[in-house]
Amino acid sequence: MSFRFSYTSSFTKLIIIVEFILVAYLLYSLTRNVYNSYQVDNLITQFEEENAKIEEGNRQKNEDYLYFTSEEYIDKIAKQNLGLINPGEEVIILSPELVSSTSSEEQESTETGVTKYYKMSNPQQWWYFFFGN
Repeated sequence: MSFRFSYTSSFTKLIIIVEFILVAYLLYSLTRNVYNSYQVDNLITQFEEENAKIEEGNRQKNEDYLYFTSEEYIDKIAKQNLGLINPGEEVIILSPELVSSTSSEEQESTETGVTKYYKMSNPQQWWYFFFGN
């Protein structure tokens, strides 16, 4: 077998070397194209995620715009800031003293209830939780 390859011409050896170089270049090109395709796919995925976030933001802003331009919102703001009263509505005004006395009574009752629980042991708290007094 070595007898056969010993008589190959220089031209044939040159053609084989050129073919190996060509195959190596084709493998390099294929690898580079596959890597570029992978990078493009990653960019497409990132852009799709970003587009989904932007679309969600746009949808939310559209809903906010529709809410803020609705008659209910305008009516609510007019009532809060300008004192608008629609026909058939009555306005109830609570005095600050009444509000503060009510809240202080509620606060005292909750404080006494809370301190009552802190003075109880854990089994007593469970007994009171399930059976009341």
